[in-house]
Amino acid sequence: MLTVAADAQELKLKVKAQSFQRNHQHGFAMFEALIALLICAMGVLGVVGLQASMTRAQTSATFRAEASFLAQSLIGEMWSDRANLAQYDSTTCGAACTAWQDRLAARLPSGTSTVTVSAAGVVTIVIRWTQPGESTNQFSTATSIT
Repeated sequence: MLTVAADAQELKLKVKAQSFQRNHQHGFAMFEALIALLICAMGVLGVVGLQASMTRAQTSATFRAEASFLAQSLIGEMWSDRANLAQYDSTTCGAACTAWQDRLAARLPSGTSTVTVSAAGVVTIVIRWTQPGESTNQFSTATSIT
């Protein structure tokens, strides 16, 4: 009978030790799940930030392309009206130049331009615009119209 009692006592001690170890591990899976959730949330925030950055870059590229298109359209008008080339200079802006400046102001945020026409027919066009919350951007081109 003594061995049965000793075996029972030993079995109780083993069960108690296992129970202590099991209780000691409670909540660890929940902690792992919270850490995994935190890592996923940081990844989602990173993707959202990247998307916002790409949207800003695309908007900036759109305005640069628009500035280039506007400059090339003015150069095309100047080529077709070479006899009145001096009227396209910013200081003596004629009707065609004024219409172009109105298009520029309508298509670019805070859009301004400087057009310089030299006596030799060299035309320099500088277009500036400012996107909300950003610094001033500039596009410039020069060509010879003879």
